[in-house]
Amino acid sequence: MPKIAVVQDILSANDEIARENRRRFDQAGVFVLNLMSAPGAGKTSLVLRTIAALQPELRLGVVEGDVASQVDAERVAETGVPVVQINTGGGCHLEAHALRAALEKIPLEDLDLLLIENVGNLICPAAFPLGEHLQVVIASLPEGDDKPLKYPALFAQADAVVINKIDLAPYMDFDREAFRRRVEGLNPRVTFFEISCRTGEGLAAWADWLRRRRAEQRESVRRIGGC
Repeated sequence: MPKIAVVQDILSANDEIARENRRRFDQAGVFVLNLMSAPGAGKTSLVLRTIAALQPELRLGVVEGDVASQVDAERVAETGVPVVQINTGGGCHLEAHALRAALEKIPLEDLDLLLIENVGNLICPAAFPLGEHLQVVIASLPEGDDKPLKYPALFAQADAVVINKIDLAPYMDFDREAFRRRVEGLNPRVTFFEISCRTGEGLAAWADWLRRRRAEQRESVRRIGGC
């Protein structure tokens, strides 16, 4: 009987397309974030707040990933930012090939920053890179501070962790210091942000970080002979 390695083949194919996507991003000069979280943590709210903070200084685009519907994409479209919806039809994460198809419908060359809102899930997105420059995990106070213990892979590879809904701190039993220690035990290089998309607290630091990281990425591409 022939050897079967379906899972490895799927992951290998995804990684190759992700590398193609990254080359395309670098050639277009666009900086790309992959936003991941559990459902309800505030991905779309952070996308909308980021647009408000950085326009018109930066030209932004959004890819929305959901199992079904285009509710979030419609909210983003109201800002005037170009947005493409990917519906997975039951899939619990975005894959690089779906993003590649979506990129045909968004003007990459006219963008400075592309935000990809992944499907709400703390497991599967960790195994499927999309070609992004940075991975950002959003956690919210109502979820509890034990998520890094239960879903270590996603936190271990994140470039930044956003703790959202801190305006609820007086009403939630969420130990922020314990949460940070747990994440840092998996990933000592991670950057933290504590924000409230409802009140705007902490969003200035988030926007400043994005400006710096985008500038660093553009300089890196320039040094290696890219765009």
